[in-house]
Amino acid sequence: MNSKNAMLFIFITIVIDATGLGIIIPTLPDLIAETSNVKLGESKMYAGYIAMVYAAMQFIFAPIVGGLSDRYGRRPVLLLSLFGLAIDYVIMFYAPSLMWLVIGRCISGMFGASYSTATAYIADISTNETRTKNFGMVGAAFGVGFIIGPAIGGVLGDVGIRMPFLFAAGLSFLNFVYGFFVLKETLAVENRRPFSLKRSNPIGSFIQIVKYKELANMFIVIFMYYLAGTAIQNTWVYLTKERFLWTELDVGISLATVGVCVAIVQGGLTGIFAKKWGDVKTAYVGLVMFVLATTGIGFANSGWMLYALMLPYAFTGLAGPTIQAIMSKNTSASEQGELQGSITSIVSLAEIVGPVFMMALMSWTTVGIPEEERVYGSPYFAAAVFVIVGFFFFYRAVKRQA
Repeated sequence: MNSKNAMLFIFITIVIDATGLGIIIPTLPDLIAETSNVKLGESKMYAGYIAMVYAAMQFIFAPIVGGLSDRYGRRPVLLLSLFGLAIDYVIMFYAPSLMWLVIGRCISGMFGASYSTATAYIADISTNETRTKNFGMVGAAFGVGFIIGPAIGGVLGDVGIRMPFLFAAGLSFLNFVYGFFVLKETLAVENRRPFSLKRSNPIGSFIQIVKYKELANMFIVIFMYYLAGTAIQNTWVYLTKERFLWTELDVGISLATVGVCVAIVQGGLTGIFAKKWGDVKTAYVGLVMFVLATTGIGFANSGWMLYALMLPYAFTGLAGPTIQAIMSKNTSASEQGELQGSITSIVSLAEIVGPVFMMALMSWTTVGIPEEERVYGSPYFAAAVFVIVGFFFFYRAVKRQA
């Protein structure tokens, strides 16, 4: 397989994986409510814990899966992950109880950790000239998947809340079959290394953070930024279904629309803004738009307002890449890998803590409270506060670097 065909396979793989994840979003809360025998509004904390478990499994297994791919090659690890995801979605389709749903999300987190293998595969087939372009395709693939997935999930969700899981299983299995016959190994035997749990340690990246004392403020910014992001990721379905009585199809269309807006901004405008204004000013714009958009979503009292806020919310995506670019530019070439590992660990921690916090906050302000006194937007107000805190630390960081 030449590098162009190999890149096409990885692109398709990531698109299908992201589509599979996106497909289940519109109906997962309803399935959680069904398997836990509670009403949709009362299932928020269960959803928070399940999201936390999923993120924790990815945090634990990403370095392990990456280490296994260094030992046994990319092909077997990728194929095993694809087959495992297909089995996982079947388990979730049939899940008779909440415990089985938790088991399914654990398996999904484990095999979803194959992202590290996919990026290693890209590194294997890339040259210095094509590396940036190829890694940019990864972001594009995720964007395409999260546009297609929720839209399909919304349509299938109107048929039955478990149908999206069966469809996702079929997608993953087809991708496994495609890869079995097409995917070639890219890691030569002489370049493989023994597997070591000590080296494949998810805690190791946290230990490295103390080496970057001059970037301490930036690490806080990254944590606050991604912690705030868990508000929309985890409460959007509950907000729209409970407050505005949207159907699964409505939710799917809204998420697909958000995906299109984010793809336009991140894929087409981030580089333009950074070139015109510089990384620091572009990051400031992203952080300010985050505060304004989440506050607006929190106060929205009609569904059309959410659509009006989607494009402004998409501009929040300017902050993440530019903040990481600033950190990278202030780190030596020999320490880039450790820096990115530390950033990944910080993001993972935010995605472990965030879902439980956001769901707990939404539960405290909506469950068992008269309708006129409920505050459905509480997670979005919290997100705005987190970003304001991040804004303060970002100001401190760039002032010191000036």
